[in-house]
Amino acid sequence: MSIIICPGIHEPELTESFRVGLSDLISNSSVSQKPGNILVYPGKDFLVLSAFHILQFLRARLIGSLKSPIIFISFSAGVVGAIGAAHLWQLLGGRVKAFIAIDGWGVPLQGNFPIHRMSHDYFTHWSSCLLGSGQNNFYAEPAVDHLSIWKSPQTVQGWWLDSSIGISPPKGHLTASEFLLMLLKHYEAN
Repeated sequence: MSIIICPGIHEPELTESFRVGLSDLISNSSVSQKPGNILVYPGKDFLVLSAFHILQFLRARLIGSLKSPIIFISFSAGVVGAIGAAHLWQLLGGRVKAFIAIDGWGVPLQGNFPIHRMSHDYFTHWSSCLLGSGQNNFYAEPAVDHLSIWKSPQTVQGWWLDSSIGISPPKGHLTASEFLLMLLKHYEAN
């Protein structure tokens, strides 16, 4: 299983901070996913919006691994390109195990794979869910600025909830990193 990270339009240091944090989180947990299987799409500026360029990146890095499951973790504007790439990957015969959109406000999310949204505040969560959310989502409470949930998810507190039948009472308070780890453990086991 590979994890594909698709950043937004921001400084590359923020994505590196996210990648290192995710690698550390995985290394210090019971998830057997190795940090070497974390691939960061290097597109900058408006290339993060291009599903075609993300697909080219995947085909170059995952040669012969079309059937190996992948999980997309995308942020902000990168959600636009990543959701398109996920669909294209499937059209080529690839397997998308899950799609995690972090602050993909205003991006419609549909697919025949599990979709999860993570948002920096309740308004972003609520308004984004109108465009598709899947199950098991997260929003920061107290609210944080947009870049904080990407730069340092380990410091962002919030709520895990299931939006599959509308907005429901929160299931639990945890950090954004703990929520991500919960999802990765789930998809590793299933």
